[in-house]
Amino acid sequence: MEPNIVVIIAIGIASLFGLWIIFYFIPVGLWFSALLSGVRISLLQLVFMRWRKVPPAVIVTAMINATKAGLHLTRDDLEAHYLAGGRVKNVVNALISAEKANIALDFKSATAIDLAGRDVFEAVQMSVNPRVIDTPPVSAVAKDGIQLIAKARVTVRANIKRLVGGAGEETILARVGEGVVSSIGSSASHKIVLENPDSISKVVLGKGLDAGTAFEILSIDIADIDVGKNIGAVLQMDQANADKNIAQAKAEERRAMAIALEQEMKAKAQEARANVIQAEAEIPKAISDAFRSGNLGILDYYKFENIQADTKMRDSIAEPPKFKRDDKADGNKK
Repeated sequence: MEPNIVVIIAIGIASLFGLWIIFYFIPVGLWFSALLSGVRISLLQLVFMRWRKVPPAVIVTAMINATKAGLHLTRDDLEAHYLAGGRVKNVVNALISAEKANIALDFKSATAIDLAGRDVFEAVQMSVNPRVIDTPPVSAVAKDGIQLIAKARVTVRANIKRLVGGAGEETILARVGEGVVSSIGSSASHKIVLENPDSISKVVLGKGLDAGTAFEILSIDIADIDVGKNIGAVLQMDQANADKNIAQAKAEERRAMAIALEQEMKAKAQEARANVIQAEAEIPKAISDAFRSGNLGILDYYKFENIQADTKMRDSIAEPPKFKRDDKADGNKK
């Protein structure tokens, strides 16, 4: 009896496993749901989907949703989009939303947008409900030198036709920031901008900043404007400091040149004095040679000595008197 029970249990387990394999490769329940929803698809095609590594539930569910919404999508198109790496459910939901919102969107365009990496369902939703994008603070300087810090809110709507190849939100923010800077920079005074902030919106909106982007700009509103630094005064101070540093550098250069010239003149004077001393050292020798050659007599020599003595006396008379400090006398006075 025991071997028979084991055999029966093994046969039962094998039967259950076989049934699981059959229902896995032949999703009868999924085929029956499609049949009740009006979607015509054969069991053989569902089995082929398994072999092609395509989940039958994804394709059948998408076909059921599209059929209920009044769209006519083929199984081959959905399978091809799935195998290409697309999001079938997202595309079908986008087509259904576009159909309900009266937005012109066909299956080919939707799959192209999806394969381009954009969320086509979100794009359709944005076409119906525009999105508001807050720009980061943008700093600009008016002509009077006062800095203004502005924040803008950009209301955009997705442009279905330009989703493939169109620029994203970053381009919109960059262009709006550039327009705000240009508008404030062209204003004669910051007070004019503070009085009429809507002038910035009109100027920026009139430049067609949404050209070549995947969005359509509906409005640009200035949310906040703050007064920043007096950039003009800061630049003037920096320029004045730069001019002062340049003048100081030039003055230092002239002083260095003057010191160098003075040192050069002192060197020349010392050289001249050295030459004079050297020449004076040759005088006794010249006098001795003059005595030997007979060109100088005794009387001429004494006369020369008298002239030198008279010159020294005159020099001593011309010098002011020098008084010596008597420390003992100072002590007695104290």
